[in-house]
Amino acid sequence: MSFPDYRPRRLRKNEHFRRLIRETVLSVDDLVYPLFVTFGKKVKKPISSMPGHFQMSVDYLVKEVKEARDLGIPAVLLFGIPDKKDEFASGAFAEDGIIQVAVRAVKEAVPDILVITDVCLCEYTSHGHCGMLEGDSIENDSSIEVLGETALSHAVAGADMVAPSAMMDGQVLAIREALDEKGYDGVPVMAYSAKYASCFYGPFREAAESAPRFGDRKSYQMDPANSDEAIREMTLDVEEGADIVMVKPALPYLDVIRRAKEEFDLPLAAYNVSGEFSMIKAAANMGWLDGEKAMMESLTAIKRAGADIIITYFAKEAAAVLRR
Repeated sequence: MSFPDYRPRRLRKNEHFRRLIRETVLSVDDLVYPLFVTFGKKVKKPISSMPGHFQMSVDYLVKEVKEARDLGIPAVLLFGIPDKKDEFASGAFAEDGIIQVAVRAVKEAVPDILVITDVCLCEYTSHGHCGMLEGDSIENDSSIEVLGETALSHAVAGADMVAPSAMMDGQVLAIREALDEKGYDGVPVMAYSAKYASCFYGPFREAAESAPRFGDRKSYQMDPANSDEAIREMTLDVEEGADIVMVKPALPYLDVIRRAKEEFDLPLAAYNVSGEFSMIKAAANMGWLDGEKAMMESLTAIKRAGADIIITYFAKEAAAVLRR
């Protein structure tokens, strides 16, 4: 039996060869660390479905951000849990809201890390949806006005970048105009452009206390069956002024990440969401797989698909592995 002249195994026979020809290299520079902040002092409430993650008061948040900075992680993404909710999401844009307080504290204590803020309303509305209600429907145009006001309040507090995630039509333009009109034209927008109505958000909804009180989010988040629609959504966000576009979740949508990378000449983010994190943790806890190796393989797959930025709850663990 004859073999071809080219034998791929020649370049796999030891780690030095494998490093030399490695096509995809994951770096700590790719990582964004999502964190949950709440009111109070010395609060560090475990999130049962997300091992190692917590709802933290601002004092503990600052410590966590310092640890992330010391590991070389370039950015954190903040989600707020308010002390009260109402129909109008007033805590989302209040000067003394939880995110506004947290941003000011982090920027004062850890100025050498990027602070990104999630701009959505579900954590702040009494009904748990991402926009303003009209009967049992989410009203788009009044919602984007509130999102614009919320993003502006984050920028005033010192946020380095805002990340609208409500999946309302026109939200990027509304936010861009709100920022520019008040002199915050230097604040970038990272748009959750292709955000799917996914079951993989389950642990996050516990963490952010943001489950909808009725119905679901399928009327504004995307159908998991669609990829052409994702490109249309991203195109709209690019036209409206997005600086970075995002696919969320990541692992079930690697094909969408690849398509987006080929279609758009902008930085591309992918959100390795709570369910992706928790299922690896659960399997590792049962001894069914090596958790660290599964983590690194998953993050490398997201990078290989085309993501320039990976938002992941594994950020600290992955950064520690990458430093070895």
